[in-house]
Amino acid sequence: MNKPTLVILAAGIGSRYGGLKQLDTFSEQGDTILDFSIYDAIQAGFGKVVFIIRKSIEADFKAFFNPKLKGKIKVEYVFQEIDNIPEKYKDNNRQKPWGTGHALLMAKDVISENFAVINADDFYGRAAFIGIAEALKNTDKDSSNFNMMGYVLKNTISEYGFVSRGECNVNKDGFLTGITERTHIEKVDGILKFKESDGVLKPISEDTIVSMNFFGFTPKYFELSESLFEDFLKENYKEPKAEFFIPLAVNHLIVNKIATMQVLKSDARWFGVTYKEDKAYVTSEIQKLKDSGIYPKNLW
Repeated sequence: MNKPTLVILAAGIGSRYGGLKQLDTFSEQGDTILDFSIYDAIQAGFGKVVFIIRKSIEADFKAFFNPKLKGKIKVEYVFQEIDNIPEKYKDNNRQKPWGTGHALLMAKDVISENFAVINADDFYGRAAFIGIAEALKNTDKDSSNFNMMGYVLKNTISEYGFVSRGECNVNKDGFLTGITERTHIEKVDGILKFKESDGVLKPISEDTIVSMNFFGFTPKYFELSESLFEDFLKENYKEPKAEFFIPLAVNHLIVNKIATMQVLKSDARWFGVTYKEDKAYVTSEIQKLKDSGIYPKNLW
């Protein structure tokens, strides 16, 4: 049985955080959030990790991760650059990356097995890795049967500003029927609200199931999303801020019944770093996990 691969979206610039949060450390031992995700993935039976980064941070990433991961899990690096698109769509004014959906396509040449995708700066919890690994091991790699880890919205909010989440509609059988990318959800006077495209804030239930970009795919996903990205570029290549998000591709595939996506549930309290003020909280939560023996003092 092929071991699944873990793909890590780590090319982001972290404009709201103010720096390269992918390599920021959150413990006395110098652990990044990613160290915990990779540790959990190894425990859950993943066989390879693929970092999607920018060329400009390649040396830093390799110096940080290669020595610790050598002999523990296979490692690959691929690069998301703005000009990694068909020539006819290149626009010299583009400065913003093309989004997570484009980033993931950069990994298609190094993956031939089922794989999971995560953000570099989100802490998901070991149970989530075990759950998604089991689902991937039991999925035919030639199928379009995908899965994702769903989180409860109230467990995924930053106290310091707005966050982006994929709002999920799930049917009674536990399958996704649609996903809407909400790029601005925040707590206002104790009530969770999302911002509509016209700037109006509307309430959203704190028990809404949301995506944290923790998806499980078969290699078939690359073929399906590549054509969607081409369609996206045709429409948007001159739009300087348009982004092709993974949930956008997923929603198209689900709504048009091209693929299915089972929603696995996690009641874990997510934590991550969207804002620099999040760091103290994340550091204290990680210390609690080490103190309680869930993680060893020294991961590697």
